[in-house]
Formats: sequence, C-alpha cells, structure tokens
Amino acid sequence: MLEIGTYNKLKALRTAEEGMYIGSPTNGELLLPLDQVPDDLKVGEEIEVFIYHNSEDKITATTIRPKIRVNSYACLEVISVNRIGAFFDMGLDIDLLVPTKEMNVQVEVGDKRIVHMYLDEELDKLTGSMLWREFCFVEEPEFEVNQKVNLMIGEETKLGRNVLINNAFYGLIYNNEIYEELEIGDKREGYIKTIREDGDLDVSLQKLGFDRISDSSGKILKILKASQGVLEIGDKSSPEKIAALTGMSKKTFKKAIGDLYKKKLVLLEKEKVTLK
Repeated sequence: MLEIGTYNKLKALRTAEEGMYIGSPTNGELLLPLDQVPDDLKVGEEIEVFIYHNSEDKITATTIRPKIRVNSYACLEVISVNRIGAFFDMGLDIDLLVPTKEMNVQVEVGDKRIVHMYLDEELDKLTGSMLWREFCFVEEPEFEVNQKVNLMIGEETKLGRNVLINNAFYGLIYNNEIYEELEIGDKREGYIKTIREDGDLDVSLQKLGFDRISDSSGKILKILKASQGVLEIGDKSSPEKIAALTGMSKKTFKKAIGDLYKKKLVLLEKEKVTLK
C-alpha cells in the first residue's frame, strides 16, 4: 500500500513518451514525468519517490524532495490566505493547507511559521497545523540537564520563545536568557536547563554553570581574533551593547573575560578588551 506524504520505493515498470510508469502489482501504476526520470533508471529497478495528491486529487509520484513530510515539522512560508485557512509553500506544485481550526494566530502572505503536517484520515488529505506543540511527544523525555540538543526557533510568547527540540519535543527559552535576534525557523544548538513534570523542557542557548563560562570564553576569543584583537566593550559597558556584540548577558560576559584574564590571555580596560 502506498504511504501518502512520505517516500516510497517503487519499481520502474515500463517506459512511455511522457515518462516512466512506476508501481507494483498491489499499488498499480503511477506516471513519473519524463523530466524527473533519472537517465540511468532501467525497467525493473527501484526508485524512491514522494507520494502525494496533486491539485486534481490524483495520487502522484515525484522525485522532488518537499520541504516537509507527513508526521514531521518544518518552517514554511505563507503563499496565500482565504476564508478556509492559509496555504504554505511545501516545495511542490501544490501548497499545504492549514485550515482555520489549525491556526493559533492570523497570518499574512510572506509570514513564516513552524507547521506540523499530518494525514487527515477522514479526508485522506495531507493537512498542516500551526498548533505544532500539540503534536510533540508528551511522554517524559530522556534528557539530562546541560545536554546539547538541536532547536528550531518558534513563536514569541509572554515568557520567551517556543522552540522545537530535536524535531520531537516542545521547549521554551525565557526572555531574560535571549541575547541575540531570533527569527522563526532559525536553527540553533541549545542545552537542556529544566525538565518539567509535564514533560515540557526549558532550554538555554548557552551551556550551564562552569561549562557555560568556558564556552563563552572561547566565543569571546573567536570574536577578538575576528576583530583584530580588540573588542570595544568592557565591564562598564551597557548590557545592551554587550549583548549586541557578543550575544550573551553582561553577567556571563564579565565572568568569561575574568576567566580569560586569569589565564593571561587578555588585557582589560573599562570599555575595552584586548587580546594579548
């Protein structure tokens, strides 16, 4: 049986002027358009294709790799909006509909949002949802504090920024721990800070404890080397200026340059750090 919204391996059955017919005895035939047929594909060989319903609601095979597949998440751009919902660019000749009931905010053309795609079994259609948090795993995650994870940056909240962790779990970065500009869909490395009883996670963009200082010290050294050995900020500079130049809080910055000073790697002035 064909799996809609993901990749299937099908056999090349026969050639035609318009392309190659692929399929299996149980799935029937699908036409792979001529411009998508690999030059070295021979009858009897298998090819991996993405299966979806086209604009005419016909099951279609393509070698084009979409931006999202079923039961996964991606940051997609809004192509159009109407009374039934918003349509997002999924990288194919058909856009992904996020129905109004699956939207948590109004969006406009050009907006980007994290979207979860699932198969609506009642309609047998691929459907998107901006309520992606509801599809994240809810069982207690097997993480450790300070464990490195992959993040996709989500929407702003009153407390901070929603994040998708390892493409599976929901997390939050608090506002007072964000020291750089973040856009929806940005990819970052982060660190587990707190594992809540409900399974949700608090994360940080910096390592915790002494590891955080060591990590920040290394970051400042890289910035210094890229700035001809001089950084025009010091322990008397404003938190805003420090955050803009280093992406870290003033407290973390001061501890980091203190660490470098003890190791005799930098000279410190009120508003200047110089690499020795």
